[in-house]
Amino acid sequence: MLIAGEASGDLHASRLIDALRKNDPQAQFRFFGGDLMAAKAGTAPDLHYDRLNVMGFSEVIRHLPSLFRNLRRAKEILIGWQPDVLILVDFPGFNLKLARFAHNHGIRVDYYISPKIWAWKEWRIKSIRRYVSHLYSILPFEVDFYRRRGYDRITYVGNPSVEEIDYAMGHIAPLKHFLERQGITDPRPIIALLPGSRRGEIRNNLPLMIEAAKRYPEFQYVVAAAPAIPEIFYREVAQDPGLKVAFGATPTLVKYSRAALVTSGTATLETALVGTPQVVCYRANGKKWSYKVMEKLLKVKYVSLPNLIAGNSIVPELLVHKCTVPAITRELTSLLQPSPRREWQLNGYRLMRRRLGTTVAAQYAAELIIDPLTTPLSDSGK
Repeated sequence: MLIAGEASGDLHASRLIDALRKNDPQAQFRFFGGDLMAAKAGTAPDLHYDRLNVMGFSEVIRHLPSLFRNLRRAKEILIGWQPDVLILVDFPGFNLKLARFAHNHGIRVDYYISPKIWAWKEWRIKSIRRYVSHLYSILPFEVDFYRRRGYDRITYVGNPSVEEIDYAMGHIAPLKHFLERQGITDPRPIIALLPGSRRGEIRNNLPLMIEAAKRYPEFQYVVAAAPAIPEIFYREVAQDPGLKVAFGATPTLVKYSRAALVTSGTATLETALVGTPQVVCYRANGKKWSYKVMEKLLKVKYVSLPNLIAGNSIVPELLVHKCTVPAITRELTSLLQPSPRREWQLNGYRLMRRRLGTTVAAQYAAELIIDPLTTPLSDSGK
């Protein structure tokens, strides 16, 4: 049984399901997730992630009844179906509650893609120590973080985005075909806008991104649509009659863009792996006081994955009240043309890529997950 609570989790978990099936063709799956997981598992999700995915304190409060129903549904499946292993994919607020329940009912719990407890809510490591049999990390610096805090059942398996982006770049459509498929006839070079995968993120970030991109009339801007978000939502948020939205082609859009404005998250890493310069934007509800609170809560110097992996400020991070149109344009201008800042970022991408390595994350994790299930009891020491 697998639990993924958002679009990136659906993608990574779908690759893991595929790898698990290759290792064990008789494997059966139940899951909370999305369409990509459904395609690999050959069955519909017990619950689609768009009914799980809420963010922000007020939104969580409004959705508490449905969140409790969803948790109850997951527990019922665990008890009734008794999977050999429960595989959690990030999404800690929900998943760590389920981990405790599964552990207390004798069901093995593995975690694929660690919660970002190194950034905030470090106290969650107590639950991981108690309830998680093994953690499969996709960020190399996490291993040392966990081991220094007394949890050594962790393996860095590689980063799935490396394989996913390499595959996408190896099958990329020519620019002419991409533009035709997306109905883009404007010949101007592109600024890609990646405003996030959640509705709240899109509401907060897309209008600012559009306003900043409009300051470069020699460029056009194109929005990368997230799975499960309809086109009408982007148009309602943007209030821009000529808005161009690209569906199902984010890596291709990023590759053919001169630069990108990217909401903080997995997309920042994917953009870096493609090799397109970016400005990281994260406008959230709240102003300077909420930024000060965030500074106190965060345990890391950076929030974007390229900077965390490289250990340096290779991409600019504009967070909360610092994410303004003038700030975005100040950072973006130097990336749209040959400049020392653009070259610095591209060199940082190369360092980041070397640190991620070449291991196929899903395949390595699948082998580690299945191995204890196929080891005879006499060999396992039980």
